[in-house]
Amino acid sequence: MGMEDDSKNFLVLIVQTVSSIILWLLINIFIGLYLKYGLFDSTPTLINIGYYCIFITGCFLLFKYFKKRWQAIDIS
Repeated sequence: MGMEDDSKNFLVLIVQTVSSIILWLLINIFIGLYLKYGLFDSTPTLINIGYYCIFITGCFLLFKYFKKRWQAIDIS
């Protein structure tokens, strides 16, 4: 009485996607809020601009990776 392989692979893909997003968000929350790279007093500094550039680039690359993984599966 086991799961079918397709159902199991689909569930694993969902769990890996959700856990990857949560880990990525926790890392960015730590760097942005705890280390205060995402906050600025009156004007943004070079560190703030660098943080947001890395944040946006990471977001783009993460979703590009997810798009590639999700297109590789056959849902039918």
